[in-house]
Parts: sequence; C-alpha cells; structure tokens
Amino acid sequence: QVQLVESGGGLVQAGGSLRLSCACAVSGRTFNSYAVAWFRQAPGKEREFVVAINWSGLGTYTTNSVKGRFSISRYDAENTVYLHMNSLMPEDTAVYYCAADLNYSDHVSRLDYDYDFWGQGAQVTVSS
Repeated sequence: QVQLVESGGGLVQAGGSLRLSCACAVSGRTFNSYAVAWFRQAPGKEREFVVAINWSGLGTYTTNSVKGRFSISRYDAENTVYLHMNSLMPEDTAVYYCAADLNYSDHVSRLDYDYDFWGQGAQVTVSS
C-alpha cells in the first residue's frame, strides 16, 4: 500500500516557479519499487499526464507541453518525489496529482490507469 500526499501548491504569477512535493508512505515494499508520476486536471478538462520518473530515478518521461519547463526528481531517503515547475503559464493552472505504480521497468507509463495509488491533489493557479 502507498499513501501519497501532495504539497506546495498555490498562486503564482506567470513566469514564476513552484515546487510540488509528493510524500509517500509505503508499506509492504520499499519506495524504490515504485514509479511515480504527476498528472493534472484543469477545470472542465480531462486529467492529463505531465511527467513521470522510474523506480531508480534514472528514467523520466515528460509530456511535450511542459518539456523544458517542468522536471521531476525523487529523494528516496525521504520517500519524496518533487515536481519542479518553471516559466509557469496560465494554462498550467490545474489540480496536480501524484500517483504511484509498482513498476521495476526502466520505462514509465503515461496512462493513468496504470497507476494504482493517488494523492488528493494540490491546486496550482497561475495568474496572467
């Protein structure tokens, strides 16, 4: 079982930066058994994949709309994954969710149904 808690959301002006944290409480396995991803859902839109990191931290996948602006990292000693967001734009406004997938592959999924555990979400609002 994995419990995920996001933090670090808030209101930021366009061009600014935020860092979201996803703290993971894991039982039965170690945290580095899991790939972790960030998804987001804007008002009136479907949830979309943003970025993911594999179990080792050596493999990541980033969706094109945020490539070069967003990055992901994991700090296994504290069971935490970070989403680093730079050059934020109003269209990045959404609720951001972290999700975990028991996955030892070097590759990560961008499909939400592959992720079994989800956090409650963190609101990010970018003003123009």
